[in-house]
Amino acid sequence: MFKLAKSLFRRQPWPQLRFPSAGFDIVGDGKLLEEEQLDEFRKGVYYPVNIGDVFASKYQVVGKLGFGVSSTVCRHAYATLKVFTREKGMHEEEYNIYQILGKGNASHPGYGHVRTALDIFTIPRQGGDHRCLVQKPMWDSFRDLLNRNPTHRFTDELLRATLPQVLLALDYLHSECNIVHTDIKADNIMIEIEDQSILDAFVDAELAHPSPRKIVDGKTIYASRGFSLPKEYGKVVLSDFGSAVRGDQRQVHDAQPNVYRCPEVMLQTEWSYPADVWNVGAMIWDLYEDKHLFHGNHPEDGRYMTKCHLAEVVAMLGPPPGDLLERGSRSKEFFDKEGTLLNAQTRGNWIADVPIPELTLESLEENLEQEAKREFLEFVRCMLQWSPEDRKTAKQLLEHPWLKNFC
Repeated sequence: MFKLAKSLFRRQPWPQLRFPSAGFDIVGDGKLLEEEQLDEFRKGVYYPVNIGDVFASKYQVVGKLGFGVSSTVCRHAYATLKVFTREKGMHEEEYNIYQILGKGNASHPGYGHVRTALDIFTIPRQGGDHRCLVQKPMWDSFRDLLNRNPTHRFTDELLRATLPQVLLALDYLHSECNIVHTDIKADNIMIEIEDQSILDAFVDAELAHPSPRKIVDGKTIYASRGFSLPKEYGKVVLSDFGSAVRGDQRQVHDAQPNVYRCPEVMLQTEWSYPADVWNVGAMIWDLYEDKHLFHGNHPEDGRYMTKCHLAEVVAMLGPPPGDLLERGSRSKEFFDKEGTLLNAQTRGNWIADVPIPELTLESLEENLEQEAKREFLEFVRCMLQWSPEDRKTAKQLLEHPWLKNFC
């Protein structure tokens, strides 16, 4: 799902600001600027947000935060605004998910670690309206934190301090809201903003030094402006529910980013909440080891293939259990009745000959030794199990010694 750019807004009773109409750099036609690179922009399905615009008679755009979402200031408190593309029916399910999230048990310890909706409204436009979602502002994502760190990995302390907050969010989603996120990755785990001064400084900077921009087909595209480092950091928040589904309804469709796909999704059997748990177990490698745990790329041409992904899972976890294979509608494409990976099979005009790689969790973990390594991998194995029934729940993982014994 594509969204417009991040913009900073604010709401009355603050006086409406007047932004400079000159003094900014013009980006040349030889450079594609942010959303201009996407086909969806050229199709005209994005809403042309301009700095200084006012929406819903209360939100004024005061600057562009980045490319992907939009951000606002509301009732003296900063918030974000996601402006959706105008394809009809594309975003209804996400809106339904946010309705469920907002009505959940606010006393649950995971409630504050889920990014809920503060407001929803519509921008009317000829050719199709744009739905808008107002939320709390966020600073960096986990992906941004990785990029800021020269080693591109979380320390042991940072991982064990932040991961419980992600698990609290999942427990809230699973136990209180009956929702499966399906897209848990570093980009979708955010740090909430506690230091409002960085937002005030952002607005001041836009007034004093207006953002570079260019005009494309009569629409203005702005260069993004980033936040400075905060004086204090907020809590970890799980965001972006564009791919979320109901966990109390039958789900068999393909889901999750390729490298995080769980066995039940790959084998196309019914899946639910444990899919998120597998997702977290695989994602830990990105955060802690600076590499994917699974790749699924064919050794000859580098293309992602489900069979290559399954071969990696076999290497690390052993063969799949028979009862799981019996439930999967695609199991016969990859395994024989004994659970052995098929040596080769024809797909169109090419042969997929996939050997089981010589990989183990122990050999792939490169940052720990002896007892510390054993304890960490024991924790990861609670999430990486072939059968979804064998995985710990988010709530059970919160009680695991690897997290509980961290001080």
